[in-house]
Amino acid sequence: MTGRDIPEQYLDGYARILAEVSATGRRLTREEIESRRALGEQAAEAGYGLRALVSAHLTAARAVRSHSPVTADSTLAAVQQVIDAFAEGYERAQRLAVRQEEAARREFIDDLLYGRSDLGRLAERAERFGLRLSHAHAVAVAEGPVAYDEGATVARQVEQALLARFGNRNVLLTTKEGRLLCIAPGHEDEVLPYFAKQAHAATDGGTVAIGRPQPGPGGVVQSYEEALNTLELAERLGLDEPVLRAADLLVYPVLARDRQAMADLVLSTLGPLTTARGGAEPLLDTLTAYFDSGCVAAEAARRLSLSVRAMTYRLERIHKLTGANPADPAHRYMLQTAVIGARLLEWPAKNL
Repeated sequence: MTGRDIPEQYLDGYARILAEVSATGRRLTREEIESRRALGEQAAEAGYGLRALVSAHLTAARAVRSHSPVTADSTLAAVQQVIDAFAEGYERAQRLAVRQEEAARREFIDDLLYGRSDLGRLAERAERFGLRLSHAHAVAVAEGPVAYDEGATVARQVEQALLARFGNRNVLLTTKEGRLLCIAPGHEDEVLPYFAKQAHAATDGGTVAIGRPQPGPGGVVQSYEEALNTLELAERLGLDEPVLRAADLLVYPVLARDRQAMADLVLSTLGPLTTARGGAEPLLDTLTAYFDSGCVAAEAARRLSLSVRAMTYRLERIHKLTGANPADPAHRYMLQTAVIGARLLEWPAKNL
């Protein structure tokens, strides 16, 4: 849009003020400055570009100057005051619009994730943010060492990376309770892994969990909850992978579903370890490292900074106390399941 396309209403009184100020050399009055600010706000709300508005002011100033005998310095000083006040009002309106947009997005995210709006109205609002709730969506959640909000550098950095890579592909990036959230269409397989990579780097080594694609209006909520549960599981199990997929960890929610049965398994299988000198924790760590290393004693010993001989002694001690041999395939599944249950239930730190 050029300066010629700007309606005269946003230059209302400008020529008169400029002519008077230029002729007398006086500065703008408080009322005149405030009137320019008000017009700047109105122009911003109407969607006109600041560059075109400034161009229109300069064009009008040349017309006034051509009919005025005053010096260039006097005219320029008046133009500077006018444009400065106009731009201040324009920027004030823009900041208000940004805050309103952020508030609307936060309200939408809250309603979407907590179901505080009817589905028809929610779907209508979702289209404003590029989401079509009738389709499947998946959610990734990134958690870092500190809390993040939408104005944080980390959030802006990740958003810019996504826009540069994918453009506008109906992807919504936001924050919730100090975490970064990315909501993407379920068929866009590249978006969430790329978000995870960028978020991991931007959050200085944070953890990212990716929920499974879920269909329908409630799909976003289901995928979001899966991602949150995956983050919680990662903390309980001590998983240190930077990116975790809910689809790869489905066995853990299944095991934890019957808490009482799992507690019984843990106590009956691993309970005897509490009688060992030093308690159950060192031997439980031994089993964890052994199973995580593919039941290779040398690798487990390396992970625990032990000698292979010390590792072998610990495994024999576990066999003697529990009656189950970690190296025996017939006993291995029961022991490994009990170890997973212990980590999920935070045993032996918590009584079962």
